[in-house]
Amino acid sequence: MSGPGSDSFGDEERTEILEVLEGGHLSRYGDEDDPLFRRKVLTLEREFASTCSVRHVLATTSGTASLLLALLAAGIGEGDEVLVPGYTYVATIGAVVHARGVPVLVEVDDSLTLDPDDLRRKITKKSRAIVAVHMLGAPCDMDAIGAIAKEHGLVVIEDVCQAAGGTYHDRRLGTLGTAGAFSLNRHKILNAGEGGLLVTDDSKIYERAFALHDQGHRPLRTSKEVSPDGLIGLNFKMNELTGAVALAQVRKLDGILEQLRSKKQQLQGILPPLPGVRKRRLNDPGGECATLFVVLFERAERAATVAQRLGTRTLADSGWHVYANMLHVAKHRTPVARWSAGARFASPGALPRSDDLLRRALAISIGVVDAGLGAGFGISLHASDERIAEVASSLVAACRHGTQ
Repeated sequence: MSGPGSDSFGDEERTEILEVLEGGHLSRYGDEDDPLFRRKVLTLEREFASTCSVRHVLATTSGTASLLLALLAAGIGEGDEVLVPGYTYVATIGAVVHARGVPVLVEVDDSLTLDPDDLRRKITKKSRAIVAVHMLGAPCDMDAIGAIAKEHGLVVIEDVCQAAGGTYHDRRLGTLGTAGAFSLNRHKILNAGEGGLLVTDDSKIYERAFALHDQGHRPLRTSKEVSPDGLIGLNFKMNELTGAVALAQVRKLDGILEQLRSKKQQLQGILPPLPGVRKRRLNDPGGECATLFVVLFERAERAATVAQRLGTRTLADSGWHVYANMLHVAKHRTPVARWSAGARFASPGALPRSDDLLRRALAISIGVVDAGLGAGFGISLHASDERIAEVASSLVAACRHGTQ
């Protein structure tokens, strides 16, 4: 299992880490006048802000932490309904639960992202926020989602954990809503082992998120200044070693995306038309990250058969990315497990359109190789021409088997 970020590790990451070790300051805080304090986390935040053309970036311990902080900073609390897609990673729903909100599950459409029509149907007087998940490296329909949110006065949080660097109408994902959350784990486009980033143009959101991630302190503190809101926070601070790796990765982001897009274009270019198979619809084809090549079969049975022949699985079988696969946790008496008791539309079969699409969907890896995501077959970031041709041939053979 790997991701584009881990496949791009090199001397740049080693150099950044060694600078931190030689300086001896592992915390994100240090004496600004000390030349041995390398300020990797602060530099990361500033450079990623420039990359995204956004005012504020907060480095955190994970993408999950970034989602939770975004929700809390936006004021989500006890009993607030938060609309989330039924196809996402469990962390999206977990963040809502730990903010003490109520997840409201929404269908996805054939882009495999939030269905704006079903989103509108699920809004009630208790609705407070929408989490727009840019799933499998491709953007949601942010025009439609933004218009619905504006009409109903809802906060939009973007889950960009699988789509770092992607765009929607030439704007970086994560910058179109109130805040955006990114992940830096091993499967992602940017990899620092673990870690996350929160981006926002809203200074109040940034100040609250910073306080919540650092025991209630003001942003970029040098002593013990408390939050102006008197918030009691937690500890989701990134350390300098993680920041060093993440900084080197952010500087490679556009190059990684260029490689991914080139590899995907090459694979698609040598595939003949496959009857009964079509490409996943993209809301902005130029803005996707190209981490995966997703196809939809006309029949679920055929999708399952092809997946089996390729040694992979359909997206319906991708573990804790599908709402129906998460529901068994309700048997256990933990705060996270009880989310389904309060969630609306949380029973298996409650999202029939999503169920149908995911049973017919197959994801071919381009850079994200993750069996748990349903991407156990395909190519990686540095695949040779021969490997790309081999994958194309295997896919064609699997799709044609038994149809001629």
